Amino acid sequence: MVRDFISFFTKKGQVVVDPFAGTGSTLVASVETGRSGIGLEIVEKYAEISRERVKEALTQNSARRGATKAGTSWVKIVAADSTKLSQIWREKSFPRADYCITSPPYWNQLRKSHMRQKGRVEKGLDTAYSDDPDEIGNIEDYHDFLRALKCAFEEVYKVMRPKGYLTIITNNVFSDGRMYPLAFDTVSTLSQEPFAWTPKDEKVWCQDDKSLLPLGVFNAWVGNRHHQYCLIFRKEGQADGGP
Repeated sequence: MVRDFISFFTKKGQVVVDPFAGTGSTLVASVETGRSGIGLEIVEKYAEISRERVKEALTQNSARRGATKAGTSWVKIVAADSTKLSQIWREKSFPRADYCITSPPYWNQLRKSHMRQKGRVEKGLDTAYSDDPDEIGNIEDYHDFLRALKCAFEEVYKVMRPKGYLTIITNNVFSDGRMYPLAFDTVSTLSQEPFAWTPKDEKVWCQDDKSLLPLGVFNAWVGNRHHQYCLIFRKEGQADGGP
């Protein structure tokens, strides 16, 4: 799916940025589609996983094309907080980004969902990204989280070329007995000045391989969501502030 988005919104040789790089799926997809990528990941452990995955993707890409016809894709992965994105961009003289696709933390859900934690433990995966207070997935207050999300994507706005697109993969979340409309609040928050992103569209990603669970049966309604929202924005405002 990420490859499809990158192929649609960019041309070969253009630059894709991911301010929440995680284990590098966006950056690997960039290499596989003949684009270059820049990723920020606050947790060094995951930044290193990204580097290894990208290195393997670059090697496979060169092998497919042949040594004399190797692609010109390049990837830079920086272990840093996404709120420092434009500063890092200036210091490293990166070219303007042409597109951003990313999936930020779904607020603090990884830490709070016992069902999700159980599944991750069974798979040998982490149940918390880090204890770093600058990691936005550790923010407890919902509105503080939205403000931090706004700051992160203001940084993306500053390094994006005019008319460049942004895709955010997210979802609404259930916490403490109620639903928080994170996907909808993300649209509202990011479209506010300064550095306002213009909402353009949405695509619903249906996860048809997700198990149906009897949540709240005979007690209360609790949805078992099988979809994510792919929110699409564009840089159309007058503010720039780029490096």
